[in-house]
Amino acid sequence: MAFNVFVDGCANLPHSLTEGITILPCEYLINGKSGIYNGDIDGFDGHSYYEGLKNGDEVKTSLLNTQLFLTHFTPLAARGEDIVYIAMSSGISGTYNAAVAAANELMEEYPDSFIHIVDSHGCGFGNGILALKAAELSRDGVSCKEAAGILDEAVIHACQYFTVDDLNFLKRTGRVSGVTAQIGTILNIKPILFGDKTGHIISCGKVRGRKNAIMAVAQKYAEKRMDTSDKRVFISHGDCIDDAKKLAELVLEINPEAEITITMHEPFSGAHVGPGMLGLFFWGKER
Repeated sequence: MAFNVFVDGCANLPHSLTEGITILPCEYLINGKSGIYNGDIDGFDGHSYYEGLKNGDEVKTSLLNTQLFLTHFTPLAARGEDIVYIAMSSGISGTYNAAVAAANELMEEYPDSFIHIVDSHGCGFGNGILALKAAELSRDGVSCKEAAGILDEAVIHACQYFTVDDLNFLKRTGRVSGVTAQIGTILNIKPILFGDKTGHIISCGKVRGRKNAIMAVAQKYAEKRMDTSDKRVFISHGDCIDDAKKLAELVLEINPEAEITITMHEPFSGAHVGPGMLGLFFWGKER
């Protein structure tokens, strides 16, 4: 029997790829006013959002709480249906733990239902690429318990590399020090970042200038990409479409068979990486 696949709005998936996937909403505050992002990246006005961040808009995000998961999972569990939820990294959010708490509560109450929470150790398409795999496994008739093992093993292969244009957004979330951000800005230093094996965002290099940063991200694809039948590559950007297209060109030079999807980067984690974020997501040999 097919199982239910859930992910949250951070997955960055365009509507054309969401067959068999339920997207949960993410809540945040913009200048103190409540907002909800329901996962509709196609309808997201990223230009206005990232321009607002440039001009000083303050965005505060919050984890998806246990009650949200109970609300969505309970009707399915009560019918004995199985569920997989692809959570954003436990290294950057408490959402994973909230989902696990809901799953444990429901499986105790409804023992005929199996609920598995995948710690994606990522965000953005780092979630999305795993959600797509989960939906495919469900459509292929793989049992939920078997799929859980497959997905957990796939996490290490869900590669995500990105760069940012303004280090001050990372400074606000404690990813870099104020001194580092100031020096980086003055010297035009661009970090190359990735989600490591524990789900934390760390630096794997730094270069001078945006052009070199884009090339460095593409080089990670050349180094890490895995020879697989799934040729999909995902690029998200914080309102810098020309840079995204340039990155896509470099990827195609490396692998002409790559099937590339480009979207705006979603607002939830976008608040932490800021305008000019440019990310590359693909199946790799390892992170």
